[in-house]
Amino acid sequence: MEGVNPIQKLRIGIDLGGSSVKIGLINSLGSIVHSEKKPTPIGIGYKDILLAFTSYIENILKGKGLSWNAIDSVGVGVPAFIDYHNGIVLHVTNLGWKNVSLQSDLQALWKKPVFVDNDANLAALGESWKGAGRGYKEMLCVTIGTGIGGGLIINGHVYHGAHGMAGEIGHITSANHKGRLCNCGNIGCLETEVSARAIAIDATELAATNSKGSLYDEFSKGQGISTQFVIRQALEGDADCQLIIRNIASILGTSLGNIAAVLNPERIIIGGGVSHAGELLMNALRSSFMLSAPPLIAEQTTLHLAQLGNQAGMIGAARLAELSYKAESIEREG
Repeated sequence: MEGVNPIQKLRIGIDLGGSSVKIGLINSLGSIVHSEKKPTPIGIGYKDILLAFTSYIENILKGKGLSWNAIDSVGVGVPAFIDYHNGIVLHVTNLGWKNVSLQSDLQALWKKPVFVDNDANLAALGESWKGAGRGYKEMLCVTIGTGIGGGLIINGHVYHGAHGMAGEIGHITSANHKGRLCNCGNIGCLETEVSARAIAIDATELAATNSKGSLYDEFSKGQGISTQFVIRQALEGDADCQLIIRNIASILGTSLGNIAAVLNPERIIIGGGVSHAGELLMNALRSSFMLSAPPLIAEQTTLHLAQLGNQAGMIGAARLAELSYKAESIEREG
């Protein structure tokens, strides 16, 4: 794309989720030129899934009157442990992927530089670039959904750790041997106490001990209690649902206070579906954080809701592509 205004250089950002894949055409300023949400292909082989991604992208490009020639590079976020340096996805349960060379396979298919990272890392990178972390070089982004994801930004860059697994705060221990069994095999991981799944379990347990109230009424329908229901009722003033939100916020705040004592971030950003509880969640979270973090760190660390919503991972993926491609180019020229 020699001679083209840098603003017009386009990257593709892909955020692969359990039920949907979000794909965006994003320019060098971080503006979304076009984005679409498609169903995650389930029940087909690895190669067929990559072909489905190709079809999604080519239809988007065609609809915008573009070709692959307009694309500078591609970033992909995957909800999995990643061998970041080699672009290998170690395990994605719902897709049946294990030790797949996603980066090299997509590069061979698309003939473009492709870069792969964990989805929580890219949500953090997106918020750092265009969201609530803008202007902060040291930050932690926590995504509270079905589980808990964490992404670390240190000196303005994603920190991966020795083996690419830094930021997995959902699997720090919060309840020791008295806690719930986590999918990772351990007992009492943070995400078993603080997540959308944990809220639904807490609500069901509380409803089973009551004989009245909104939780009991929902429970009596026999269809389970959703996290969205609990958050909605909490925001409407239901005392039991507010208690559940405050309890999970208190647990998370204590854990984040301990993490802050080690990392000393400038800002901690809270995103994901559970963050829709808004200031009800954040007020309790801040109170717990202030009690558990060392006083000087607590005073200097701001806790803020994420701003990019479900676009964070897609924007972060495009930013990954931009930064990584530039770094590779400099290395080649050096």
